[in-house]
Amino acid sequence: MQRIGVFVCHCGSNIAATVDVKKVVEMVQQEPGVVHAEDYQYMCSEAGQAKIAAAIKEKHLTGMVVCSCSPRMHETTFRNAAKKAGLNPYMVEIANIREHCSWIHKDMEEATKKAVILARAAIAKVNLNAPLTPGESQVTKRALVIGGGIAGIQTALDIADAGYEVDIVEKTPSIGGRMSQLDKTFPTLDCSSCILTPKMVECAQNENITIYSYSEIEAVTGFVGNFSVKIRRKKRYVDETKCTGCGICTEKCPVKNVPSAYDLGLKNHRAIYIPFAQAIPNVAVIDGDYCNKIQKGKCGVCARFCSAGAINYEQEDQIVEEKYGAIIAATGYNPISLDGYDEFAYSQSKDVVTSLEFERILKADGPTEGHLERLSDHKQPKTLVFVQCVGSRQSGDATHGGCGKEYCSKICCMYTAKHAMLCREKYPDTDVYVFYIDVRTPGKNYDEFYRRAVEQYGVHYIKGMVGKVSPQADGSLMVQASDLLSNEQLHIKADMVVLAAAIEPDKTARPLATMLTASIDTNNFLTEAHAKLRPVESPTAGIFLSGVCQGPKDIPETVAQAGAAAVKAIGLLAKDKLTTNPCTAKSDELLCNGCSTCANVCPYGAISYEDKQVNDHGIRETRRVAVVNTALCQGCGACTVACPSGAMDLQGFSNRQIIAEVDAICR
Repeated sequence: MQRIGVFVCHCGSNIAATVDVKKVVEMVQQEPGVVHAEDYQYMCSEAGQAKIAAAIKEKHLTGMVVCSCSPRMHETTFRNAAKKAGLNPYMVEIANIREHCSWIHKDMEEATKKAVILARAAIAKVNLNAPLTPGESQVTKRALVIGGGIAGIQTALDIADAGYEVDIVEKTPSIGGRMSQLDKTFPTLDCSSCILTPKMVECAQNENITIYSYSEIEAVTGFVGNFSVKIRRKKRYVDETKCTGCGICTEKCPVKNVPSAYDLGLKNHRAIYIPFAQAIPNVAVIDGDYCNKIQKGKCGVCARFCSAGAINYEQEDQIVEEKYGAIIAATGYNPISLDGYDEFAYSQSKDVVTSLEFERILKADGPTEGHLERLSDHKQPKTLVFVQCVGSRQSGDATHGGCGKEYCSKICCMYTAKHAMLCREKYPDTDVYVFYIDVRTPGKNYDEFYRRAVEQYGVHYIKGMVGKVSPQADGSLMVQASDLLSNEQLHIKADMVVLAAAIEPDKTARPLATMLTASIDTNNFLTEAHAKLRPVESPTAGIFLSGVCQGPKDIPETVAQAGAAAVKAIGLLAKDKLTTNPCTAKSDELLCNGCSTCANVCPYGAISYEDKQVNDHGIRETRRVAVVNTALCQGCGACTVACPSGAMDLQGFSNRQIIAEVDAICR
C-alpha cells in the first residue's frame, strides 16, 4: 500500500468560495493509503511547496495528490516540488477541483461533494501508480514555417537570425501573403509594399532560409524535436533554377483570359505569369488549366521565346521530405464568401465590392492602376457607402447560408477608416458614408486615426445597418439603411458600395491541424495552449502559432506574435536533447496476437513488430509481437483503445488505474 499525502489548495477564493476545503481534507483522510492531508491558501506558492516537501520527508510519502487547478497550469510545478523532496515526480496526481468543480458550481454542498469524488479518484490512481523514469530524444535543429505571409516571413527571419535553418512552405507561387495585396497600412498610411518587399528580399537572400513556394504540406509524422514532413512541390512547368524572371514569356503568351488570384479576379493575366512585380521567387508559373500546350498539345510559344530554356511541359509534382525540430503554423486568412448576402447585391452589380477588392482598386498595380473607378463603366464614383460587419458578429445559422461569424474580425473598423480617408484625400469631391454597429479601435493611435476620418476628412459615420442594396436602371445603387441614433430610415443613391467582409482561417487550417494533431476551435482557428500564459504555443508540443491562423489580428499584432513564436521555437532548437514522456505504451507479449491494429492507428510510427521467443505457461514458441519505440511514443493511448486482445497498455494510465478511478467515483 502506498503512503499518500493529499494537499488541498484554496486558490485564494477561486476554490474556497464554492468548495468547503476543510471538509474535503477531513473526508480524504479516510481513503485507503492516505497518511497525510492538509490545506493551504496557495499551494503553488513557495510556502505551499515547502509544506509539500516537509510532508514528503516527515511522513515518508510514496505518492501525493494535489487538489487544485488544472494540471495544465501547475502539474509541472508540483512534480518539480516532489522531485526536489525525493519523490518520483510521476507519483504525483492532480485533482482538478477548480475548472471541473468550483468554477462551474454555485451550491457549496454540491461542489464539495464533487471535489471529494475527484480527490478520491486521484487517490485510487496513485495507489496503483509506479515510479517512472523519463528518457531523452535528440533535437533536429531546423524549423518549418507553414505560410509565407508577413507572419511566416517575420518568424522565419527571426529564427534564421538566431543561426538556425528554416524552411518556408507557401502554397502560392510567391511569398508575401495578403499584405502584398494592400495599398496602405493603418494607422501610419505607409506603403504596404515598401515595408513588406525588403523583408521578402531578405528572406530570399538569407542563407539559412529555404523557400518552397507553390508547395503544400503532404504529411507530418513524428514528435517535438523530431518531426518528419513531406512537402509537395506542385508542378509550375518552369524550372526555378533556370528561370531569370525576365518576363518575356508572359508578354508572348497568346492566352490572356486567366483570372488573376492576386487581383481577386478583377483582371486577367496570361496562362504563364509572374504573380506580381515584387514576387519572391521571381519565377514564372504556367496555369495548366488554361495553357494551350498542356491542354491541347498546341502552342509552345513561351518555350520558343525562353532563352534560358526554363519551360518544361512534362514537369510533375515532387515530394520533398525533411526533418524539423519545430513547426510554426502561419496559414493566414481569407475573406468569407458573400454568396449568402444577396441583400447587398454583391453578385448583381460590379460596383458592389469587398474591402479587399477595393484595396486592389486603390493600389497602383491593381486592375485600375490605382485610380478610383467603378468597375462597371470605369467612371469615378461620387458617392461611396461602406458597410461594416458583413458576416462579423452574426450567428452562423441558415439566415445567410451559414456564412456568418459570431466573432469580431477586428481589422474592419480600421481599414474602413483608412479607405474612407484615402478616398477623401485623393478625391475631395466624393461623399463617403460608413454604416457601422460599433466602432472598435483598441490599438495604439487607432482611435485618433478614426477621429481623423470623421473630424478632418468629413466622413459620414452613421450608426445603423444597411438593409438592402438595389441596382438601378441608371447604374447607380440605392442603399436602404437605418440611422439608429436619429431613428430614421435612409435612402442613399450611391455609385459604389464597399462591404467589409468578415475574415476566416485559410481553408488549409483544418486539414493542417489534423496532420499536426493540433487543436482548433469551432471557427477553425488554431487553439493556443493557454490564452494568457502560452498564447503562441499549440497544446501539441513543438507546434507554434503565428498570425491570423490563431485569431483575427492586424499587422502590428501579427508581427509581434510572429516574433514571439520565433523565440519559442528558438528556445526549443537551442536544446540538444529533450526529456521524453515516460507515460508510453507497453505491449504484453503473452496477450499480443500480432494483428498490427495498434501499428495502424499509431500517429507517431512508434510501433513495429518482431518475431520473439515467448514462454506462455511453460510452452515456448515464436510469436509476432508488437514492440514500442519509447523514444517515438508520445503516450496518446490510441493503441490501447484499438488493441482487440488487450495487450497494449499505457504506463501511468493503465486500464487498471482508469477502472480504479471509475470505481472510486461510483462508490
